[in-house]
Amino acid sequence: MADKDDTAILLEEIRDQNKAVLEAVADMKTLVDMIPTMREDIAELKQDMKVVKAAVTDLSH
Repeated sequence: MADKDDTAILLEEIRDQNKAVLEAVADMKTLVDMIPTMREDIAELKQDMKVVKAAVTDLSH
């Protein structure tokens, strides 16, 4: 009887760990899905900074 209780406790612990892993993976998928948008935003910011840098350089002369 004690073996069954130990097994049940162990299985419950494994289920909880699996649930935590699945939640973490789901969160990571959300972040990975954002990467293309972030890449576009960064490219746009780079271009904007080139314009700002050119304007500041021009004004300082």
